[in-house]
Amino acid sequence: MLHVPIDDYVLDVLLPDLTGHDHSPAAFLTYVVLWTRLYRSEERSVAVSLQQLAELTGLSKSAVQSAIRLLKRRGLIRITKGFATAVPEYELIRHWVRRRAKRPAAS
Repeated sequence: MLHVPIDDYVLDVLLPDLTGHDHSPAAFLTYVVLWTRLYRSEERSVAVSLQQLAELTGLSKSAVQSAIRLLKRRGLIRITKGFATAVPEYELIRHWVRRRAKRPAAS
């Protein structure tokens, strides 16, 4: 069985923020599924349909759509499409990694 590493930030900050503050456990589930797909594919973005996300999360398609809107609004994912009816490609935006990298080294 493969294990998928998840940043501490996702579990310590994002989980309580999305489920508690935003009242959207569906957004957290969707984020974790995208994280897993991206990690396993070893790509920067992954194409996944709403139907596939619904099946992978166990949520309805409309719940996944709401979750995607929230994640996009919060700046946690980037969505690109080649054309209007194409399957969207999702990229995770891990802003906490950039912040951590910008800290000056301790002397």
